[in-house]
Amino acid sequence: MKHQEAAERRTLSVSDLAVRYGGVSAVRSVSFTVEPGQSVGLIGANGAGKTSTLRAVMGLVPRAAGELRFGDRDLSRVPARNMVRLGIGYVPEGRHVFPGLTVEKNLLLGAYARRWDGQVRDGLTEVYDLFPVLGEMRGRLAGALSGGQQQMLAIGRALMAKPVLLLLDEPSMGLSPKLVEVIGETLRRLRDNGLSLLLVEQNAMLTFETTTDCLVLENGEFALSGTAAELSRNARVRSIYIGL
Repeated sequence: MKHQEAAERRTLSVSDLAVRYGGVSAVRSVSFTVEPGQSVGLIGANGAGKTSTLRAVMGLVPRAAGELRFGDRDLSRVPARNMVRLGIGYVPEGRHVFPGLTVEKNLLLGAYARRWDGQVRDGLTEVYDLFPVLGEMRGRLAGALSGGQQQMLAIGRALMAKPVLLLLDEPSMGLSPKLVEVIGETLRRLRDNGLSLLLVEQNAMLTFETTTDCLVLENGEFALSGTAAELSRNARVRSIYIGL
């Protein structure tokens, strides 16, 4: 899948983002950008604010403060249901496929914001090329798939909207090491094809292998940033997040 059309190259800019749940501050003054074609990873322990950051970008939780822009659009003025129309795809934690629908119907639901034409059918072909097992199981109910297959389906469903930026929340959660490798290879393929990625992932090694740049969050605040290669060699990061 190619995602390099000049007219669709947009930068995500997040400035001084804050998220609160009642009186509890989950994210404080977090700032970062995702340039067109860039892949950025957010790493940190449980409760560090990674998922809250992702959900705030998507408008799924209230933003207590901060400015978010995607290209020339102010995301504070865009309802969550319209994010996909701007070119932002989202793969939520826990997959959330529709178990009573077939694989193919799940994928077609991902294209709800697009014109129903031959390009949608081409999108199916591209997803089946990316995940051949989904093509083999296109008529099977999504609820009958394994956890890894459901994760592939969740990613494929998001790709059906032809995003230029894809947000992924813990795509390796609960998967076997073999399937983690499959997901990692898929993310590298998408990255190499020019799709912008914002990845939240507790598996730090997977993050370093699939992104170009990383941010470390601790207790809702920005702690470290750098290229994936730099942070993978950082002694503190290796000790805390990789266990080396």
